[in-house]
Amino acid sequence: MFQRIGGAAYKKDLYNTIALCRALGDPQNGFRSVHVAGTNGKGSTSHMLASIFMEAGYKTGLYTSPHLSDFRERIRINGQMIPKEKVIAFTMAHRQLFTEIEPSFFEMTVGLAFEYFCEEKVDIAIIETGMGGRLDSTNILRPELSIITNIGWDHTAFLGNTLEAIASEKAGIIKKEVPVIISETQPETEDVFRRKAAEMQAPILFAATAYDIHAIPQPADAPESLYRISSTTAGAGPLLLHSPLRGNYQVHNIRGVFAAAKQLQKQGFALGDEHIAEGIRKVKQNTGLRGRWEILQKNPLVIADTGHNKNGIACILEQLASVPHRRLHMVIGMVNDKDVSGILHMLPKDAEYYFTQASIPRALDAAELARQAMQAGLQGRVIASVPEALQQALALADASDLIFVGGSTFVAAEIL
Repeated sequence: MFQRIGGAAYKKDLYNTIALCRALGDPQNGFRSVHVAGTNGKGSTSHMLASIFMEAGYKTGLYTSPHLSDFRERIRINGQMIPKEKVIAFTMAHRQLFTEIEPSFFEMTVGLAFEYFCEEKVDIAIIETGMGGRLDSTNILRPELSIITNIGWDHTAFLGNTLEAIASEKAGIIKKEVPVIISETQPETEDVFRRKAAEMQAPILFAATAYDIHAIPQPADAPESLYRISSTTAGAGPLLLHSPLRGNYQVHNIRGVFAAAKQLQKQGFALGDEHIAEGIRKVKQNTGLRGRWEILQKNPLVIADTGHNKNGIACILEQLASVPHRRLHMVIGMVNDKDVSGILHMLPKDAEYYFTQASIPRALDAAELARQAMQAGLQGRVIASVPEALQQALALADASDLIFVGGSTFVAAEIL
């Protein structure tokens, strides 16, 4: 399982997925979909878009990864996780098929999701890629719309070691004549997307050129962010959007989601401004999204976030700097296939550190993390258990301090 052991479980082709879905009757052709790729933000984007469709009355499937505590989080319809019985029935019914094809954990999960959405006759399914795009198991879809959120440094061993190379892999989800939205315009990758879209005759829209969005300042511990968004061309007046997803980095995701909803509206989906506004406002309660700048308590303020690569950590650090506090406590753990040294050198040297590890085989040993952190000028305690690390931070923090928990999806998951 890639979630547990990392690269050894990665399959770099679509052969197994195609064979598995063919044996299942090609369920991916039985429902309409939106396909979402990107380095960061694709999970938030997928959940927000699903919530908008739910607000508009559509029976909405949602496929995301990884999960935080329950495997079934990956596959939802109208926010409800797939029933355990469905997972068991699928696994039992196709054991012989799995033996013959030998699909990966991710490939089996994609087959299960596609079959479930097809059987349940969803009106639309929002499908998030796992890694990359071109060779991702989800890329056998022909969606109504493709969305690429942004490009950053992650999974470079599989996707390439330049932003252009990574963008080229993500651009693999662009299908012939299927519109594509680019949530965040980046000079290193813009031409990659334009060339691929031209090759596929796919209409392309960079959300930043079509919509202006401004964050309205809110207190650091406010329960939601507030944004004003408007078209860059003459048209309807600005729309006020309330988002429970705190974090300045959400501005690109929200603009991309807004652009996607407007494009889907042009394609015949009944998504009004009220559905967009309510879908974004109610994304957590509608879809169960967690782990995005999640405030766990106040006095001291405790925040958890699943950001785990250099781009994600950079956004988190920018946000932490904007929160008033006396001392910063960082409960940090990482997995062993990330750019650990690069991330550690980004972290503030004046924080109190609690080096820990999630209870999965991929986790970097807490003592080894502390050793590498020392080389980056960081000092702290080594505490092997994530919950115990947080308890120690709480014991040593006072009411005006700030405690952050993260560095890995799996560290945040153990607290959430």
